[in-house]
Amino acid sequence: MIWSSFSEFAHMGGYGFYVWGSLGGTAALMLIEMAWVKQSRSAVVRQITQEWTAAAVQAKEAQP
Repeated sequence: MIWSSFSEFAHMGGYGFYVWGSLGGTAALMLIEMAWVKQSRSAVVRQITQEWTAAAVQAKEAQP
């Protein structure tokens, strides 16, 4: 399809709302997922660090 102006391109032959809405919704969900993954990873790293620290303390206390 060939558009003669940016306005026609943005309007997308009457389907611009659906096209740009879908694009925006998809982009928003991808950003939310990236934030969620980053938060989950941080929580797992924090938990592993706490477990390793606790294991090191127990090992040190168990030494004669």
